[in-house]
Amino acid sequence: MHELIGDITLCILFAWVLGLAAHRWRQPSILAYLVAGFAIGPFGTGWVKSQESISVISELGLIFMLFMIGLEIDLKKIIRAGPVILIAGGVQLLGGAALGILFFVAIGMRMGAESYDALYLCVACALSSTVIIVKVLYEKRELDTLPGRITLGVLVLQDVFAILFLAVQPSLDDLHFGVILLSFARAGALVAIALLLSRYVLPPVFHRIARTPELILLGALAWCFLIGEIAERLHLSREMGSLIAGVSLSTFPYALDVTAKVTTLRDFFITLFFVALGMTIPIPTLPVVGLALVIALFTVASRLLTTFTPLYMMRQGLRASLLPALNLAQISEFSLVVIQTGAAAGHLKTGTSSAASFAFVLLAVLSTFVIVRSDPIVRRTIPLLKRVGLHDLDAGKDGEAGHEGGHAGRPIVLLGFFRTASALLSEIERNEPALLEQIGVVDFNPVVFRTLSDRGIQVTYGDISNVDTLIHAGVGQAELIILSIPDSLLKGANNEKLVRHVRSINASAKIVATADLLADVNDLYDAGADYVTVPRLSDAQVLLNLIQDASAGLLSERRSQAEAMLADRREVLP
Repeated sequence: MHELIGDITLCILFAWVLGLAAHRWRQPSILAYLVAGFAIGPFGTGWVKSQESISVISELGLIFMLFMIGLEIDLKKIIRAGPVILIAGGVQLLGGAALGILFFVAIGMRMGAESYDALYLCVACALSSTVIIVKVLYEKRELDTLPGRITLGVLVLQDVFAILFLAVQPSLDDLHFGVILLSFARAGALVAIALLLSRYVLPPVFHRIARTPELILLGALAWCFLIGEIAERLHLSREMGSLIAGVSLSTFPYALDVTAKVTTLRDFFITLFFVALGMTIPIPTLPVVGLALVIALFTVASRLLTTFTPLYMMRQGLRASLLPALNLAQISEFSLVVIQTGAAAGHLKTGTSSAASFAFVLLAVLSTFVIVRSDPIVRRTIPLLKRVGLHDLDAGKDGEAGHEGGHAGRPIVLLGFFRTASALLSEIERNEPALLEQIGVVDFNPVVFRTLSDRGIQVTYGDISNVDTLIHAGVGQAELIILSIPDSLLKGANNEKLVRHVRSINASAKIVATADLLADVNDLYDAGADYVTVPRLSDAQVLLNLIQDASAGLLSERRSQAEAMLADRREVLP
């Protein structure tokens, strides 16, 4: 016991020190934890030698990590997911797994006879890193963009795929139809038990202890380990049980509260899991490094093929098809879980699991840089794809660049179309419908392009940071040009740069721009804007009015008016 406590102390200390270094150089924290584990493990300094300590630390971390992953799986979002996400996710998973089996068997990996290296690698390469993707997209403010939503939808489907694999994994040595059916039946029974208890038993219990944070935390932990033990009794695994425990709580009214309470423990034990995993990584030999490079190259190539292709075939445009493919081009931390469970069951060789871990590290570093720079990468790639014959949404029937309504410019042009523009268009439809005939829109969101085209509104599919797109959209003939997207959401440009571009094309048009900061207002006027909006000022005025209404006892009346106004809005981006 004292040895275990000392080993955990070393794990946390080294993880913290290397985590600080990773934060300094903007690298994934998981990478720091793996390096920390390698440094203190049997293949590094040897300060942690006990295999029992490593096993206990790893299993505890794995149970908590899967529990938290389960808490973050929103079943309602899967049910509501549109066909684009469902089809793209399905093709990516099934196509990636099929390509993986064919590829790894072709290069000599085993598939059967108690050795399933090819199978585990194909599953590992089909999953992408939720931790890396969400962190980087959040920092870039791209989670709520179309490519961001597609990426997150595919990640959720990948988690479901991993659950199904974990249900079958314990029975791989005796795999046939009856065993698969029995495994799914056991998993179904476990899910049913967990959902029924979380629906009818847990709510009244948690309602009574809602004001006692320590009991909520203790109850969440008890639930995690209870479902884990039930899974063990059903000949599944505690790890799968903890995942299902989290999924069942994700539909629970107190899910957000439980997540907030467990987050600190999650971070602690996830750190332990990845440090323990790093301890199992041996000093790389040339064959291991070679296999890791092969795994990494296959992962990137297969992800581009299986993600870009279905999105492009569903007419999402080159940009919205490329970005999710770039976002997903790495190996998941969940893949390491799959590899670790396979190694523990003796299903794959040590060299294979080590190579998969090295491939994860390599792609974690490269993918972070690629996602951060995905916009300029896509801008350079799209012209190349067009040269090889791939058409974007701006291509007419004759293959030439075109847009709805031809080259005739409209008096009013909206450059970029996001929520503010969507709200403006709804107001115009309700109050000044005749004005719609004077409006043109320029944006590269395929949903916006199709929806506005269906409504008969002139829309040009294109990048507003490209001067050729502005000329083609008829900006030179416009009388009023509105830039409603703040700098924080613009890609490849900012409002000042756009104002200068527009003014160079059209010297007489009135230009309305948007400023994030008060300090930007004068810069926009100097660039040629005629009026600059600062959204937070109008928001502040609305809040002041509500404060005054609340003091006068009119807040419920204002709410009724607001609900009536929202009821009949028909926005493009709800």
